[in-house]
Parts: sequence; C-alpha cells; structure tokens
Amino acid sequence: MSSSHFSTSDACRLVAVCDVDKKHLDNALVQAKRRFNTDLKSYEDFRDLISDPNVDIVHIATPPHWHALMSIEAAKAGKDIWCEKPMTRTIGEGKAVVAAVKRYNRIFRLNTWFRFKDTFYGLGTTVQPLKKLVDSGMLGWPLKVVVSGTTGFTWKFFWVGKENLVPEPVPANLNYDMWLGPAPFKPYNEHRTHQTFRGYWDYDGGGLTDMGQHYLDPVQYLLGKDKTSPVKVEVDAPQQHSDAVGIWRKITYTYEDGCQIILEGEGFESKGKTAFIEGPKGKVFRGFECTIPDVMNKLAELPDPEPQRTDFLECVRTRQKFALNEENGHRSCTLVNLGAVALRLNRSVLNFDPVNQVFVNDDAANALINQPMRGPWHL
Repeated sequence: MSSSHFSTSDACRLVAVCDVDKKHLDNALVQAKRRFNTDLKSYEDFRDLISDPNVDIVHIATPPHWHALMSIEAAKAGKDIWCEKPMTRTIGEGKAVVAAVKRYNRIFRLNTWFRFKDTFYGLGTTVQPLKKLVDSGMLGWPLKVVVSGTTGFTWKFFWVGKENLVPEPVPANLNYDMWLGPAPFKPYNEHRTHQTFRGYWDYDGGGLTDMGQHYLDPVQYLLGKDKTSPVKVEVDAPQQHSDAVGIWRKITYTYEDGCQIILEGEGFESKGKTAFIEGPKGKVFRGFECTIPDVMNKLAELPDPEPQRTDFLECVRTRQKFALNEENGHRSCTLVNLGAVALRLNRSVLNFDPVNQVFVNDDAANALINQPMRGPWHL
C-alpha cells in the first residue's frame, strides 16, 4: 500500500500500516523509517488498524473485493475514509457504503481526481473549460462522449486473467485466507494475487474496472449525471470465462435523455482521429480542438463552474463533503460495474433502472448486484 497520500502534509501523519503479506508489511516499515524517521504500528488484520485510537483516516489500498467491507467497518468505527478506485466491486456494495457513510456521518474520498485537477486525458486542458462548454449548450444536446485509445484508455486494456491456473503452494509470508476474505475460495496461484489480481472477476474486472473510474467519473461530471445512471448498457465482446477476465471490443452506455458514453477497446487502438465530445452543434477533439469558431473567447465570457471542495483534510475538519465522495463516486463506479455485469453474463444488452438501481426483468443480472460473500464476511 502507498504511504504517500497523507505523509506529505504537515497536517497529517502516518501512524500505522496493515498488510496480509509480511514482506509488503516489513517493506512499508522500512520505507517509513527511511523517509520519515518514524516507527509505525503494523497490523495483519485491518480491523486492528481500524480500532487503533491513533488512527483518524483510513486509506484503503486493497483489491476492490475488500473496499466495501473495509469502508463500512471504518465508518462504524468513526474513521474517515480515503478509498482507491474502483469504489466497490458490485453495485450493491456501493449502495451499502453510501448508507454506512451517511449513517455514521463520515467523510469519504474516492481516489480519482480528474474531475477537479490535472490535465484531462489527452485533451490538453483540465475539466473546467469542458464543463463550461457542455453547460453553455454550444455543443447542443444530447451529447456523445467517446473514450478511446486516442485518450489513452487502452494503456491497461489488456489486463486480463489466465484460464486453468495450476494450484501452487501458498508462500509462508502471505495470509492467503485473509487475502481472499469475502471472495470465493480458489486454490492459490501467484497470478491471482498482488499486481495481477485485476484479471479475475472475484476480485476486480480487468482494465475496465482498474482504469474505468478514472476515465468515466469526469465524464459523469461533465454530463451532469452525478445523481443518476444509464438506462441501458450494450457490450460487444467475446464470450467471457467464468473466472478469468477477458478482452472486449466496445461498451456503450445510454442515458434516459439520449446522452451516450462509448468505451472503445480491442480493435480501436489506432483508429485515428476520434471526437471526444460530440453534439448536434459541435465536436471537441484531443488538444481541445473544437469545431465551434472562436470557442475559447466565447468560454472566457461565461461564468466558471461551481467551485468544488478539493481539500480532503479541510473537509475532514469542517465535515463538508469532498468533491468526489461516496454518492457521486458510487454512481461513476456503477458505470464500470454495469459493464462488468454485462460482460460476465455475456449479454449484448442490459436495461437498468437508475432510480431503484436494479436491472429490468433480469434475475441473472440482479443476482450480480448483491453477490454472496464467503463466511464469516458479510455486509
């Protein structure tokens, strides 16, 4: 796990680390001593770290199948939460985190930041000018957003699993049972764990879920969809293996008002110039090249988007929601999880009710919203 997020601020100090791999844990202790000249408490069980009275904020940097359980337990214990993406592995887990953060009055931050800082994809700009352009109506409505190889989306696209893994002895330094936690038991193989766990449905969903929320959350913000979800997801992909995540060609999300988000995968890696945002009245390409004449001067005359709260520690102190929190984070995570459900079921089309957050007339898809957990773990 990373120790850099909090330790670089004078207002916050690193006091404890936790890992089920003793090699990782020992390495973290050595790094802390070398970088900060401090001795940290160390834990193998996350519940012990959460119950440590010296801990105020928990940074969850585990595989996604642990995110919901750890977030909820941290909320119950009165800790604020900084969680890595994707926020949760299932839609049902996301709903449970939203409820727990609200019930226990905690501050939650999801660790993707393009909706409020840094250059947005390869467009040569932060998200704010794009937000002004969308809100101005100059592009028209509805809008289509294409997340393609030209914006860098394919850089982790081929993070897939291996079929028919051969069981291997569990290393002495790894508590594999705790690593699996709520996931179904599968015999240990090195490829299931650590850097390559994303290739297996039990723990994540490949490049889609690894990078998807980085790319989709800002689009959700641009389109003003923070409180809703698509009504339809369409997938073009080969049949998926039941255990190992495979590749896919295209995923299309359609909202009730006709707006669409299109993810391009295999076969689209070098298709040339693709518009990132397209409406009836104009298009925006990489480098913020826009078909609307004099667009930058026109935007300069418009008011800036509403300010966002982007100082997490200040939000912790004032108890105000962070810019990317459990609620809008759950909605952007739902985008990647909608795609993952369609892929796992090998469905070309799924219809979704964004109000009740269930699939329409599809028992198999709804069964993947709240997936059973291996005992003794439960939401």
